[in-house]
Amino acid sequence: MSDKNDDGANRDATKRSARERLQVERERQKTRDKRRRTLIVAAAVVGVLGLATVVGVIAANTGKDSSAKGGPVVAPSGATGKDALAIQTGKPEAKSTLTVWEDFRCPACKAFEDNYRETIHELEDKGLLKVDYHLVTLIDGNMGGSGSLKGANAAACAQDAGKFSAYHDVLFQNQPQEVDDAYGKNAKLLELAAKVDGLDTPEFRQCVEDGTHNSWVGKSQEAFRAGKFRGTPTVLLDGKDIFSDQANPLTPQKLKEQVEAAAKGSGGASGAGGESNAKGSAKTSPSASASPSGSSSGVGSGSRSASASPSASRTASGGAVKSPAGD
Repeated sequence: MSDKNDDGANRDATKRSARERLQVERERQKTRDKRRRTLIVAAAVVGVLGLATVVGVIAANTGKDSSAKGGPVVAPSGATGKDALAIQTGKPEAKSTLTVWEDFRCPACKAFEDNYRETIHELEDKGLLKVDYHLVTLIDGNMGGSGSLKGANAAACAQDAGKFSAYHDVLFQNQPQEVDDAYGKNAKLLELAAKVDGLDTPEFRQCVEDGTHNSWVGKSQEAFRAGKFRGTPTVLLDGKDIFSDQANPLTPQKLKEQVEAAAKGSGGASGAGGESNAKGSAKTSPSASASPSGSSSGVGSGSRSASASPSASRTASGGAVKSPAGD
């Protein structure tokens, strides 16, 4: 009787041992399957991200030319310079000329405007400085959307109405985040026009809605690319890059001193101004949001040409605006 009980106990122990081994093996198999599924999913995610990156690069490179094509080139009223691609503010007889290439979606351009706006307007009011604004579309090309183009067209429409300077300032003061294509909506541009006395007229609205100056903006972008500027904002004082001297960075006060000195006939624009000039083959600028053509941007870092991310933008604190080497 005792032997039978022992045999039964042994058989039960053997069965339990077999079940336990089977359970352990099942757990191991589950672990292996889970690991394999994880690897497959991870590979799929990497593939999707890689594809998204490729598509993003393609979009950046195609967007730089596609948005402003078509239609006649209609320059805004009073446009000046080569091919009438500049909108000039200030008195024409002013001795000093500030040339500014800007994008209304560019954070570094906003940094420049916020730091220098008051000084520039003061010098314009005194008849010491005139500014030639060139409007470009780097951010549209880098990030997609049409806010750079439509914002520039609206600003050109404001020029037709004799309200460019005020509307230009309003657009930068209300600039959305770089990734937010708010200026791609005409309704937003018209809403901001209400902040400028006398601008919101049927004529202005029609000009904005029709994209009257879109091709002109596209031509300005082509001129920017052909000029081999490194990014936006590109700012030249009498042909010299004013941000190239990193050891002695420009401030609004230094700009004021240079312009006042030039008005007195003592040269003026040399000092803290850089050594690059408009004829240089690789004109530097302070910014950073890479553009599809490989250019980078200036002041702080706003709009680059080789598809940098929005976080590439950097602005100097206080009045001095430094230009990083790679923007």
